[in-house]
Amino acid sequence: MSRARQPPLVTGISPNEGISWTKVTIRGENLGTGPTDLIGLTICGHNCLLTAEWMSASKIVCRVGQAKNDKGDIIVTTKSGGRGTSTVSFKLLKPEKIGILDQSAVWVDEMNYYDMRTDRNKGIPPLSLRPANPLGIEIDKGRFPQKDLEALFPGMSADFTSENFSAAWYLIENHSTTSFDQLKTAVVNLKKQANKKNEGSLAYVKGGLSTFFEAQDALSAIHQKLEADGTEKVEGSMTQKLENVLNRASNTADTLFQEVLGRKDKADSTRNALNVLQRFKFLFNLPLNIERNIQKGDYDVVINDYEKAKSLFGKTEVQVFKKYYAEVETRIEDLRELLLDKLLETPSTLHDQKRYIRYLSDLHAPGDPAWQCIGAQHQWILQLMHNCKESYVKEQKGKDIFLCYNFLSPLSLGNPLLHSPMLDLDSDVRPSPIGHLSQTASLKRGSSFQAGRDDAWRYKAPQQVVFVEKLTKLVVSQLPNFWKLWISYVNGSLFSETAEKSGQMERSKKNARQRQNDFKKMIQEVMHSLVKLIRGALLPFTLREGESREYGGWEMKSELSGQWLTHVIQTVRLSSESLTALEIPNDMLQIIQDLILDLRIRCIMVTLQHTAEDIKRLAEKEDWVVDNEGLTSLPSQFEQCIIRSLQSLKTVLDCKPGEASVFQQQKTQEDVCQLSIGIMQVFIDCLEQLSTKLDGDIDTAHLSVDVSSPDLFGSIHEDSSLSSEQRLLIALSNCRYLERHTFLNIAEHFEKHGFQGVEKIIQVSMESLKELDQRLFEMYIEFKADPIVGSLEPGIYAGYFDWKDCLVPAGVRNYLKEALVNIIAVHAEVFTISKDLVPRVMSRVVEAVSEELSRLMQCVSSFSRNGALQARLEICALRDTVAIYLTPESRSSFKQALEALPQLSSGTDKKLLEELLNKFKSSMHLQLTCFQASSSATMKT
Repeated sequence: MSRARQPPLVTGISPNEGISWTKVTIRGENLGTGPTDLIGLTICGHNCLLTAEWMSASKIVCRVGQAKNDKGDIIVTTKSGGRGTSTVSFKLLKPEKIGILDQSAVWVDEMNYYDMRTDRNKGIPPLSLRPANPLGIEIDKGRFPQKDLEALFPGMSADFTSENFSAAWYLIENHSTTSFDQLKTAVVNLKKQANKKNEGSLAYVKGGLSTFFEAQDALSAIHQKLEADGTEKVEGSMTQKLENVLNRASNTADTLFQEVLGRKDKADSTRNALNVLQRFKFLFNLPLNIERNIQKGDYDVVINDYEKAKSLFGKTEVQVFKKYYAEVETRIEDLRELLLDKLLETPSTLHDQKRYIRYLSDLHAPGDPAWQCIGAQHQWILQLMHNCKESYVKEQKGKDIFLCYNFLSPLSLGNPLLHSPMLDLDSDVRPSPIGHLSQTASLKRGSSFQAGRDDAWRYKAPQQVVFVEKLTKLVVSQLPNFWKLWISYVNGSLFSETAEKSGQMERSKKNARQRQNDFKKMIQEVMHSLVKLIRGALLPFTLREGESREYGGWEMKSELSGQWLTHVIQTVRLSSESLTALEIPNDMLQIIQDLILDLRIRCIMVTLQHTAEDIKRLAEKEDWVVDNEGLTSLPSQFEQCIIRSLQSLKTVLDCKPGEASVFQQQKTQEDVCQLSIGIMQVFIDCLEQLSTKLDGDIDTAHLSVDVSSPDLFGSIHEDSSLSSEQRLLIALSNCRYLERHTFLNIAEHFEKHGFQGVEKIIQVSMESLKELDQRLFEMYIEFKADPIVGSLEPGIYAGYFDWKDCLVPAGVRNYLKEALVNIIAVHAEVFTISKDLVPRVMSRVVEAVSEELSRLMQCVSSFSRNGALQARLEICALRDTVAIYLTPESRSSFKQALEALPQLSSGTDKKLLEELLNKFKSSMHLQLTCFQASSSATMKT
């Protein structure tokens, strides 16, 4: 099986552009194996197979047909390779229309010339027509090739008007199949046409036959007389007679033809007048034609007629022509004023503006219409922007009235304010800056739900946000045409070929170069107005005093949230990108970048301020439900609130092309740092407020038990209320978690989002948190340690106990056992909230008890033997029981207390002391379990 051939590939065409029926040569690869293999050839979408002539596998010659597309590919289709492709294209040009006054390098067929005034083909007057069929019989074109006829009749032509006309060629080409009888009929027709040409001359001769014969007779008589009498004798008399004869002949002729000649002169005069009217009817009818064409809007026809009249009669000295030409000039002047009014009329499309400028240019209008149009468009854009602001300011007041009415009357949904023209934003208000990309599709689907949702969003959005969207859309839609009009003015594309030939294009380019600074000021004025109107709506404090009235006027009841400011920033960014795509110089758009930077900074400030307010309200959400680590949900809520706030600022903090960092200014860094510190401080104050509330100030209706907590936490919620000490412990546990985890996580998020001065934020926040932690800790110790410390001295001296006179010790007295029970209660309470807080709290309680015990021992003036043994027993019992919570301070206190006692001198006392200590530990083994080292190790991990 043979391998399939490659599809055709067209790699070249010559020429690559031309009008219809242009002969082209196509070159390429795999263009067929022969004429029968070629089954398809299209150029610009038109089938050219009928005119195709296959030369080789790499060459085809054909003629371009009447294609629909201005430019397209050349596609060759063969049986062997199928449908091919093309790497080149052919551009179809429109045929140039040559008017009767245009210069042309080729002879124009006047039988069917093109009339530019009426945009149609029109025949010339009948006197200049040549017969299309001189033989007067049916023409039957033969099938003889043109090349064969040219070879058979070299140097000849079949055109019967040509000097080299060949009758044989003409008959072969047009009457090759005509019968002999028809040819004889053609001969009769030719003779009739020849006889018609002589009839006019014969008519003139017939009218003067009598005079001719009389003159002939006279001349014959003179000739005969001369011959008979001789020349000399009759010379005088014959001359006289000849004169008489001629006089009589003249008089007779005058008498005979005076009336005829008079009528002929009158007819000639009338004919000449009619010829003049016919010949110059173009000028005489031109004023009326101009008015009619102006009414129809055919300005091109008017301009062509005017150019023709100006070239023919512009410098005429004939009074009639001057009068009519002056009337034409009057009509043209009115047309110039009309076109100028239409040019300066707003709104108008760029196409119409270019068209009117071209018309005025062709009519040689005074001044510079293009620059006048640019100035009018500039003022119109500014007016549109200010009108937009005024309408939305008024609408804001109307919206407030409607809200009030809607609040009073729930049935006021059909209020016409919702459907007023002011609220109609051309169906372009959308909840996102890129919503206009899907707007058209939604409208085509005709979704009433979508329309209702957009209306709801529009009414929900702040009026300033909707205004900014409308304003930026207005500028983005109008400024491109304004900019393109200027570009066309600069490169001269506004003017036609006539203007180019007359040098008007060069003058326009020169004017454009001189007015570059003026146009730059126009663009800057539009940019300044755009920026100031947005500042007046969103950043009124950045305007000067004199600018507030012109660009402001909004009722700022409350500042926009960070969410809406982010939306506005995205809208302004998209507008800036659209304007940058027009290749407007960056220095003209820098003011928009400055606005975006200020909006970004303001958005960050407002978001951080609102975040601080949200965090302040976290105190209302505290449910006091403690998890296994002794924490409530408050630290997690605080961290999530910060993260959400930073995530909402991500698009604001990110720098788009051409934008500067929001933290490039030192003042911004300091302000953001202070706001961040303020957020942390607000949460710290929230913790302090929650932990120091009185019992009656706490709302216990929402308290609940964490089902995931073990049973040992159930005691916290048994009474559905928390004591002050328990809240202090929970707050301490939260502070500990904040210091070790939450603040560090927040610092990472700050750095991730590019915040400056994070170390300072965390350092200041940590210091404030530690101060709060210390205050709460001292408060809790005061609540718990002071009662225990205060009960020691009364317990020691209960029952009039005296260290100087006491019995032999029988064991540890009850006051110490009560103190230990109270310490155990503290341990249980702390352990229930947070195991991690137990060593810290217990150590401090032991320090307070040991310090008080040392003070009491040092205050005793003297001890008896039994008193010293009793004191040593109790001090050692307490020291050994809380040994795992001893600190250097508490050890020092116990040491000082023991040093204040007399030393044991006998072994009996030491043995008794040891027995009593063991007895105490054995009897209170269950109570002292919490002080064992194994549980301590677990708690310290």
